[in-house]
Amino acid sequence: MNTVNNTLGASNLSDKERSALDYYGTDPSAVRGLLERESFSHEVWEPGAGHHNIVNELKAKGYDVKASDIFDYGFGDEMIDFLKCGEPFGGDIVMNPPYCDAEKFVSKALSLVGDGRKVAAFLRLQFLEGQGRYDRLMKDNPPKAVYVFVKRQVCSAKDDFTEGSAVAYCWMVWEKGFKGAPEIRWIAD
Repeated sequence: MNTVNNTLGASNLSDKERSALDYYGTDPSAVRGLLERESFSHEVWEPGAGHHNIVNELKAKGYDVKASDIFDYGFGDEMIDFLKCGEPFGGDIVMNPPYCDAEKFVSKALSLVGDGRKVAAFLRLQFLEGQGRYDRLMKDNPPKAVYVFVKRQVCSAKDDFTEGSAVAYCWMVWEKGFKGAPEIRWIAD
């Protein structure tokens, strides 16, 4: 049973030690997969900037990026506890939230952006399931698009993206105010 829980990424049941602050970096190729399919406002905030994997890809595409984190990873980012932030943000938010607080990060992001602005989150595909999460978040704030990776993606505390993974990931993109059915798309490259 423990092997099944490890495979599914059930962090509370895994015998592997979790990364401090639940940091698991995003493979830059996964970010490029999103940016080839989705555009954002000129100003983008990455509230869990970590090692700048998302930040660097956004900057390479010409976005003006506000990078912040609760921990100082040595990049000179603004130190912000995103979940305690109350100041509205005029742009879009693109992030790989700590999985232990993913729902809270998505809800907070949606509360900070204005109507028509986007929130993109790199999440486990399992984020789509669950009655509680549906009632608290998805029912009134459905994502506009879900980009499912055909190939398994690797998240790494040390930014080593060479190991395999049994976890299915996707990008979920919300547009604040959207009230329709999400469009499911695949990232096959």
